[in-house]
Amino acid sequence: MRLTFGRTLVEIGLTYSDLYVVDADSASHTMTSLFAENFPDRFVNVGISEQDLVGVASGLASVGKKVIASTYASFLMRAWEQIRNTVARAKLNVKFVGTHAGISNFGDGPSHQCFEDIALMRVIPGMKVIVPADSLELRGCLTEVVKDEGPAYIRIGRDEDERVYDECLCRLGVANVVMDGSDVAIVAIGNMVSESVKAAKELRNVGISAAVIDSHTVKPLDRETILKYAMKTGAMVVAEEHNVLGGLGSAVAEVISRKYPIPIEFVGVDDTFGHSARSLGDLRKFLGLTSSDISRAVTKVVRER
Repeated sequence: MRLTFGRTLVEIGLTYSDLYVVDADSASHTMTSLFAENFPDRFVNVGISEQDLVGVASGLASVGKKVIASTYASFLMRAWEQIRNTVARAKLNVKFVGTHAGISNFGDGPSHQCFEDIALMRVIPGMKVIVPADSLELRGCLTEVVKDEGPAYIRIGRDEDERVYDECLCRLGVANVVMDGSDVAIVAIGNMVSESVKAAKELRNVGISAAVIDSHTVKPLDRETILKYAMKTGAMVVAEEHNVLGGLGSAVAEVISRKYPIPIEFVGVDDTFGHSARSLGDLRKFLGLTSSDISRAVTKVVRER
């Protein structure tokens, strides 16, 4: 994911001569270093100071530049107040990219893992929130979001990249139906899309037809697709590598509860911090973020329906 991010920045930099990238002393980790090597005059390293990251990005945007500001997702949240008051209120054209999100930074423990960023960013008025499922979708979404005006937040992981798509059309605000189904709809984002596909294939063996919806744009949410599959299946599971409070699950529930109430289950981090682990797989099992956990949630919600 990081390598695709860095390479795509270079591609976009060739297209837009007014694109600037700002980083908080993490360029070799976020891979914005690739942009810095190719466009040194359009790259700014503010040091380990996330509030200054936002301030410099805001200054560049205020004079008409396209700006991408990137650092670890967990540390970017230090500057939430500056993002709200300086960027969002003025509707500045700054795109934030939080890397190493979710449990992807498994070895560095809870201080570096981030389960709260979607909730924090989606409550900011006018802030778009995008969570690509794999590196191919990341490339498409990043390209599209740079064309768009106003603030946005893109959340990516560290290195994991289980391929979901052979080709992918990313339209902001329009979910991708990865698999169709009639008994239940699994709405997922990020790395949980691939886990949801695995679960849907497992569920076929027990006679459950599960649709998998990649809701890569958490905000604005594709309400039309969500409601269509709520009505079609009558049962829904939301899967995300994020706290079950305030993230995609909350966004989906807000729509379903108002328009078409149905049984719904949530697969995510259950109001806790992360842990250090030897592997991504170990931490995924510990926190209940596997395809088997999704399958269990699906079985439960189908019975409730």
